[in-house]
Amino acid sequence: MLKPTIIGLLTVVLLSVLTCYWLIFIRVTNAGLTFENELQIPEQSFGTVVEGRRQFHLTVAEGTREFLPGRQTPTAGVNGPYLGPTLRLRRGEDVDLVVQNNLDEMTTMHWHGMHVPARMDGTPHQRIEPGESWTASFEVHQQAAPLWYHPHPHGTTGRQVYRGVSGLMWIDDDESDALDLPKTYGVDDIPLVIQDREFDGDGAFRFAVNQGAVYGSTMLLNGTWSPLLRVEARRIRFRLLNGSNARIYYIGFDDGREFHQIATDGGFLEAPLQTNRVILAPGERTEILVDFSDGAEAVLKSYPEAGLVETIGSYFGGIGTGNLQLLKIVPQPPSRVSHGLPERLSSIPRIDAAQAAKARPMVLAGPVQRGPEGQGGRGGRAARVGQGAQGPQGGQGGRARRVGPLGIPINGKTMDMARIDEVVRLGDIEIWEVTNRGGQPHPFHVHLVQFQILDRNGRPPSASERGWKDTVLVPPGDLVRIIMRFDRYADPQVPYMYHCHIMEHEDNGMMGQFLVVEDPALLSNSPSHVAGG
Repeated sequence: MLKPTIIGLLTVVLLSVLTCYWLIFIRVTNAGLTFENELQIPEQSFGTVVEGRRQFHLTVAEGTREFLPGRQTPTAGVNGPYLGPTLRLRRGEDVDLVVQNNLDEMTTMHWHGMHVPARMDGTPHQRIEPGESWTASFEVHQQAAPLWYHPHPHGTTGRQVYRGVSGLMWIDDDESDALDLPKTYGVDDIPLVIQDREFDGDGAFRFAVNQGAVYGSTMLLNGTWSPLLRVEARRIRFRLLNGSNARIYYIGFDDGREFHQIATDGGFLEAPLQTNRVILAPGERTEILVDFSDGAEAVLKSYPEAGLVETIGSYFGGIGTGNLQLLKIVPQPPSRVSHGLPERLSSIPRIDAAQAAKARPMVLAGPVQRGPEGQGGRGGRAARVGQGAQGPQGGQGGRARRVGPLGIPINGKTMDMARIDEVVRLGDIEIWEVTNRGGQPHPFHVHLVQFQILDRNGRPPSASERGWKDTVLVPPGDLVRIIMRFDRYADPQVPYMYHCHIMEHEDNGMMGQFLVVEDPALLSNSPSHVAGG
């Protein structure tokens, strides 16, 4: 009698394990897509040249859009109801970006990945009130790169981006022009903005915080649900942006085909990297070349590859496993010769760690310091931001709105708009030691700079992370050292930001501010010695 009972119990356990494995690692969250909607390609804009300056006019406004059949969704966008145009900038040009705010609330516009003066960065300090406009003017100093833009009002960044306010921003230069790469926008050079959304029964976006952030089970590619892309059966270039608020993607194809990664956040890798997966955390970008000359259809998807414990936790936490279909690609007979695969793409001089003037700890999550400074209050000895930090529109607008019950600190402190956390000397090279003491991954973003990853937990970065970066994913328990040079721009009053790019974490205080200054007398190990202006 005992033996049949044991066999029965083992059978039940085995079936339960197999069922759980299927539910967590095999089942596609959004299976059953018909892929009947043509992928929408954002309009590209080269602006207009006025007196030697390239000018772009961007209007942020509310709108409506049909994503799901028969349902109208209230949205917000840039020069349209959802998302914005792809801005094409060129290295060496002077640009003016004129942003008109037609929303019923304050906004800003941040040029994510751009090397710009602090007053032009579009941080929470460069407020654009309803009905007003703001102009960011600067020279483009960077190499070719796939950047993006999005609002950055502290406390409401996540909500505004979730409604649709963001867009792509690509830089071109002579080096990229000379490479034998696909360059025909929307034909063989395809922008892909990846976003997850949740919808109410009436079609409205549902902004629901789960595990401290907002996740959705309905995927939008360039604002298209269940998208289909027809391409010629040859090599195609995709420029991908993770524009989601919180979800991390493990990008690959359902047929396991390999492709070549050619760029990261800040520009080209030194050489194409053959792979079958790329990881994209919120705010990160990558470029890949995919060969469809075999004529076979393929589905671009995200895999549940976050690790056993994390994937199981995500499933039972209600945010899914990341096993998601994204885009069906159908090759057509080619009408032109395919581009080649360059052996070399760019040269990336490594920044010498021995030249670093300072190593700064950046401790993500962990305990919040006791007292008003750690809680984001106005007390304590930290440097204050003066009137100059308010930007052209003026005003700090009081306390930011929380989207959750608790703030998440960096170095024990949550964000205070009036406090400077770090001060950097113009021209210095610094190493920032980013440690994650929390229980979930955090994508760490630094304004102003493109940095290089020195190592992860003492080991050199993988080949896919040896390019220029402005956002780096830091898993729980990891120590990632990044190195960067602070050149060209200094301002003793107006700060730049560093923060987690999970937008609800950022809105809840997981952000700090740093000044870049010329005067060494303003430097100190403690920011308490800095004059606020």
